[in-house]
Amino acid sequence: MVDLNDPIYVLTILFFVLALQRMSDPKTARSGIVYAGGAMLVAVLVTFLVPGLGNLLWIVIGALIGGFLGYYSAKRVKMTDMPQMVAIFNGMGGGAAAGIAAVELVAYAEAPQYLGLALAGALIGATSFAGSVIAFLKLQGWMTQKPVTFPGQQPLNLAVLAGAVIFAGATLYLATNAWLAVFFALALAYGLLMTLPIGGADMPVVISMYNALTGVAVALDGFALIDSSAGAAAYAMIIAGTLVGAAGSILTIVMARAMNRSIGNVLFGAFGATTETGAQVSGTMRTIEPDDAAVLLAYAARVVITPGYGLAVAQAQHKVKELMDVLESKGVIVRFGIHPVAGRMPGHMNVLLAEAGVPYDHLLDRDEVNPEFASTDVVLVIGANDVVNPAARRAGSPLQGMPILDVDQAKNVIVLKRGQGKGFAGIENDLFYKDNARMLYGDAQESVSKLVQAIKKL
Repeated sequence: MVDLNDPIYVLTILFFVLALQRMSDPKTARSGIVYAGGAMLVAVLVTFLVPGLGNLLWIVIGALIGGFLGYYSAKRVKMTDMPQMVAIFNGMGGGAAAGIAAVELVAYAEAPQYLGLALAGALIGATSFAGSVIAFLKLQGWMTQKPVTFPGQQPLNLAVLAGAVIFAGATLYLATNAWLAVFFALALAYGLLMTLPIGGADMPVVISMYNALTGVAVALDGFALIDSSAGAAAYAMIIAGTLVGAAGSILTIVMARAMNRSIGNVLFGAFGATTETGAQVSGTMRTIEPDDAAVLLAYAARVVITPGYGLAVAQAQHKVKELMDVLESKGVIVRFGIHPVAGRMPGHMNVLLAEAGVPYDHLLDRDEVNPEFASTDVVLVIGANDVVNPAARRAGSPLQGMPILDVDQAKNVIVLKRGQGKGFAGIENDLFYKDNARMLYGDAQESVSKLVQAIKKL
């Protein structure tokens, strides 16, 4: 007998697919998020109508608490803190998938055909949860953003993973849940240990990877529930999880390629654990005053602004929008060059600038903007470091081969920076020593504000 709820679940699946398609374009991304959120809300509400559903009170309490916390945190979070919120929400998804798998493992201890799928979902979900917690702590600044390494780390990680797989095998072939506690402890430990040696510079890749893993865990849980009373809800989980897993996997690959590194190097390379030694950077850093920088910007024909994490830290996106407006009022063509891994999550700079009202057609990716730097009068680098470092072209540099924004090819480069510190990679930035580069030190928001006021007086 077909459950009357099934057609509604099928409809929510279609809206998930439509939502993902709309999220592929910045102009329709907001509506895509609304579609996905609305579809999930309908799916949750319809689940309450499933015949024979028990523990309704506890489900309602959990949904209300989770819904309130999600709404409250999303409303209160600053745009600068968006990466860590995304990280912890990814973790909650992985934890939920692991929890569902745990229930299935207890309920179907006598049915091995379900145990394998549930165990795989539990392992991936628990790993994603624990790893996302570490990513959150690093991004929030509650622990060092540098890689945490120690002798024998990788063999220990492999041993912990192997232990989790062994206890999963024991659970599967002995059809017993006696070892589940040990299995989950090892799965969680592996997620923690795997993420500790990953530095802050690699967080965009890590966030998208755990997003993909969470989707895979949800899809596996859906397969384990196909022949249960879940009905079409299981198919909704499979399709939604598969979509998230596929999209997250593609994004992870794109992020890794943007740094010219393999996924394995991101996970096991401890990038940023050591600083570059023996490299000689020629030239000297030259400073510039806000009034002189304002003259260069106001009388330029074309200006490209390249933002980085420093823009987010200073919360300068609204001032940057004001700078764009005042320059365009003087006939200057202003565009933004966005590196794929600028910031601490995929699309971080795009989100910040969109929140400030910068038009989407002003945002150019690396491939679009790089050919235009040679004809650009002034590049304004705001809080970016490694993604504009010409050291990537130098043999022997840890950044060697990383595709960067070729800002050094512009006629003039003005770098807004708090001080002379290095980027997350711990590598001296050759750009700062170029003859065409000038340093404007100070808080980015204050510096941009001074530029705006100086340009208005011209």
